[in-house]
Amino acid sequence: MISVIMPVFNEGPYIYDNVCKVKSILDDAHIPHRFCLVDDGSKDNTWAELCRLNDDLPNIDAIRLSRNFGKECALCAGLENAKGDAVVVMDADLQHPPEVIPEMVRLWQEEGYDVVEGIKSDRGKESFSSKLTALIFYRAFKRTTGMKMTNASDFKLMNRAALEAWKQLPEYNTFFRGLSAWVGFKRCELPFKVAPRSGGATKWTFGKLMKLALDSITAYTNAPLHIILWIGILMAIAAVILAIQTLVRFLFYDAAAGFPTVILLQLFIGSCIMISLSILGLYVARIYDEVKRRPRYLISEKRDDRLP
Repeated sequence: MISVIMPVFNEGPYIYDNVCKVKSILDDAHIPHRFCLVDDGSKDNTWAELCRLNDDLPNIDAIRLSRNFGKECALCAGLENAKGDAVVVMDADLQHPPEVIPEMVRLWQEEGYDVVEGIKSDRGKESFSSKLTALIFYRAFKRTTGMKMTNASDFKLMNRAALEAWKQLPEYNTFFRGLSAWVGFKRCELPFKVAPRSGGATKWTFGKLMKLALDSITAYTNAPLHIILWIGILMAIAAVILAIQTLVRFLFYDAAAGFPTVILLQLFIGSCIMISLSILGLYVARIYDEVKRRPRYLISEKRDDRLP
């Protein structure tokens, strides 16, 4: 039995048909399954459609969060409430093609992999700026964590052992792609092509993507703190060089005051200080979130499945 987890946000016009499509593919492949659908505070009729799915189809769990907590928290809600021997995490807009799921299940059941990672072999119709942003993020993530996640996605299968290991991680700020890789276990990669959206437009804005990138890196590694040390070292080297230059000019040349040089130094030093304070502030904010020990999400309503 696998449990298909879908975080859902404002997908009311399409979610019913999308779930039926996934169910049809799994039925044709004779894969026992159930769904765990998480409404992340949608403003449209998404919850009504999830309730209709729960009424019309067996093995549908529907969870409604009290507000929009974000995709990572919605994923946590689905993972922590999932039933079955394995889970498959995928997007509700079907950009993660459900046709790949039977192969994921085969790799788990027949070849013994605990985690099957969906890797984007083709990013689809993404804009150039989106592809460039993703490239910069993954390279920064690799540099700061040492973990290669180029073209990684949330589309993956995890068996019960890997899922239970993931559930032991207690941090409030999570990065599912990173933490699911951190737990280890026997894993393999399965390439897939990003499919066109089933309808509607993406909910990700540039601002949300940048926030996700910062949250992901600071939640997963403290490597950016080392940047402050290197800034200090570079500034010390620059100060020594400037001191030597000033001494040479004083001894051998006309040591007239250089107003532009002073202004540039002030701007440079001020920028370094602000960058350092910003990095420290990000980690202080993470510590503040963790020590409050608030739940990652709150459930306002839940519809359990009807067993056939």
